[in-house]
Amino acid sequence: MICTCLLFPRHWQRGFAENDFERNKAMAISKIIIVGAGPSGCVLALLLANAGINVELLEASDRLDDSPRASFYPWPAVYELQRAGLLPEVRERGYVVSDGVSWRKVDGTLLARMDVSAVPYDRRLHGLPLGKLLQLTREHLDRRSNAKIRYLHKVTKIDQSEESARVFVDTPDGEQVFSADYIVGCDGANSIIRRKLFGEEFPGRTWDQQIVATNVYYDVSKHGWGQGAFIVDPEYFCLVALLQPDGLMRVSYGETPGLTREEYIARQPEKFRKILPGSPGPEDYKLVTLNPYKIHQRCADSFRVGRFLLAADAAHLCNPFGGLGLTGGLVDVGNLFDCLNGIHQDLADDSILDRYSKVRRDMWFNIIDPVSSQNLRHLLQDPDVAMKEDPLFLQRDKFSDPEFVAKLVTGINDIMHDFTKEYNQSTTTPADVPVNKVAADNLNGVTASADESLLQTTVS
Repeated sequence: MICTCLLFPRHWQRGFAENDFERNKAMAISKIIIVGAGPSGCVLALLLANAGINVELLEASDRLDDSPRASFYPWPAVYELQRAGLLPEVRERGYVVSDGVSWRKVDGTLLARMDVSAVPYDRRLHGLPLGKLLQLTREHLDRRSNAKIRYLHKVTKIDQSEESARVFVDTPDGEQVFSADYIVGCDGANSIIRRKLFGEEFPGRTWDQQIVATNVYYDVSKHGWGQGAFIVDPEYFCLVALLQPDGLMRVSYGETPGLTREEYIARQPEKFRKILPGSPGPEDYKLVTLNPYKIHQRCADSFRVGRFLLAADAAHLCNPFGGLGLTGGLVDVGNLFDCLNGIHQDLADDSILDRYSKVRRDMWFNIIDPVSSQNLRHLLQDPDVAMKEDPLFLQRDKFSDPEFVAKLVTGINDIMHDFTKEYNQSTTTPADVPVNKVAADNLNGVTASADESLLQTTVS
């Protein structure tokens, strides 16, 4: 861990570590700045704007990223989209998963399938590409007079006092300074806000495995694969999933590390021939995008330093198998909204933001990191060995029981937390209060055992 007193003025560290800001409970929040207009940043901005809080989004690029990246939302994410007023249009523009998740060998042999027919409609996995979610949130934000997105605004420096936080920003009109009551870094894995707070250190690890993520039009359903499957194989591990209703699929597969992008592109046809049903050639599908990337498990030392806050990928990373990165990020911003709104409404003081940091970091260490890691390990095995030894697959006979699966899929709700239960007590809430004990009664989630949580997040 880097000593933060070497990275910014000593009075920042002294004042904020001891949490001795001057607090004026009669004063509402005048403005929040969010750095990074990705999905989590935009959803947070919409939640804040809907609550009457002024918000500015600073985005370094010239537009929102509208590429058709994978996006699947289990109940904790659906809950936040519902609170933001987006859910009806998410369903209209995307789809609700009707097919149970399945696992297969690389030759297509079915290993296990879950029957989700008893899972309530609103608790099922929802699908909508991130690009389309961003388009939708932009439409909503454009209708809010108290929300503004500023493009080509790249943060270069940060500063703060006891009263406000500031960012120095390169803009088309030269350097400008923006200030707000609080500034939230939602600016992704390479977050400038996190790096200015903590330096280049981002504690955690990088997986040895190389991932290539592709979007492709290819009908796997005619081969009996429904809306997709996981492939269990140490060399050809893979996720194949329907991305949007027009048939666009997400195919993310393992590859040899250390090759160039050109080499990965050249190897793609043979990979598809091996892993996709029907052994298709390039003439049988339409490849839309191909992106190689490394995968990480990382978490910042804190999600709060004074009036600066971190959320989503700026705060933590995990591998994509199971969807806990996107889901965890949306739950982050929903929790952060409740904390900021509590301050705004004089229902909590800003020590609730220390609780936000602790709760969300605990969720990452106790659930998101270990479960997402296990999700990937499920796929990296010899499938015959996995069927005999892996605890997930040893329960496969129960996966055909809809009621068993319906109970199983509640496990992911454990990453939720209700900060409104901590209003008016944030100065006295013990640091060791259980972080998710209120999820079941207040968020309509149903808690599950550790094993159930592991299995559910695999499904997601």
